[in-house]
Amino acid sequence: MRRTTFLAVAVTAVLTLAGCDDDHKQEPAPAQGPTTTPTPVVAPPPPPAPRIGECYRLSYDEALAPTNTDSPVPCDKGHTSQTFAVGQLNLISNGHLLAVDSDAVQKQVAKRCPAQLGSYVGGTEAQRRLSLLRPVWFTPTVEQSDAGASWYRCDVIAVTGDNAVAKVDHKFAGALKEPAGRAEFAMCATAQPGTPQFSRVLCGEDHTWKAISVVDLADKARKKGVYPGEDTVRNAGQDACQEAARAIASDALDYEWGYEWPTKDQWKAGQTYGRCWSPDPA
Repeated sequence: MRRTTFLAVAVTAVLTLAGCDDDHKQEPAPAQGPTTTPTPVVAPPPPPAPRIGECYRLSYDEALAPTNTDSPVPCDKGHTSQTFAVGQLNLISNGHLLAVDSDAVQKQVAKRCPAQLGSYVGGTEAQRRLSLLRPVWFTPTVEQSDAGASWYRCDVIAVTGDNAVAKVDHKFAGALKEPAGRAEFAMCATAQPGTPQFSRVLCGEDHTWKAISVVDLADKARKKGVYPGEDTVRNAGQDACQEAARAIASDALDYEWGYEWPTKDQWKAGQTYGRCWSPDPA
């Protein structure tokens, strides 16, 4: 009996010691470092839109380009263009994002800018058609568009000679409201319309002929927007131009006149009228 009790006590002691050893062998819990919050990436703001009234010194080719990144110049110094309208492009169509250089986007601007020219330069529709003031337009570059730019810019220029733009030292705003401005930007030519030497120039440059009136041909189209045909537009202005030249001629029995009618491409681009010409002085 005594031996049995001793063994039981011994076994218990051994188990107790084993348990203590296991507790000492446990790995300590890893230490927790400080919690960090990711820094959000903030996109840079889009490049600023152009401003109405700013002037630029553009070449003829630059004025006809779809984009322009030149910096403005003082309007009282020599410049060739002035911004007369700025707006926002619609870059979403049927739920899809349009590329800024796509035909759909470019057509938006080609429609908006010519429609806004008159309110800036003034004058009647006929007076604008007899001037060499023309609208041109620009959209952001692809890189600017990717950065968030979605504006369009309309500029006015004065085209003169072969592929040239006139340099002026004043603003184009209200240019055709007064007789002096209409004279400055009036359309003249170096030769009779239809001849090889014919080139449009400002009347302040060397010239021999002058555009004197317009013949509206829009009602000649059987269907809106459709070219009536060369015979129709050519014949429509003969009598009107002859009479216009006679009215200003120094000798009503001895005078010359000319008539310039639109081609199919010009009609498609919006020129639905012809011009009457006379030698200058008449």
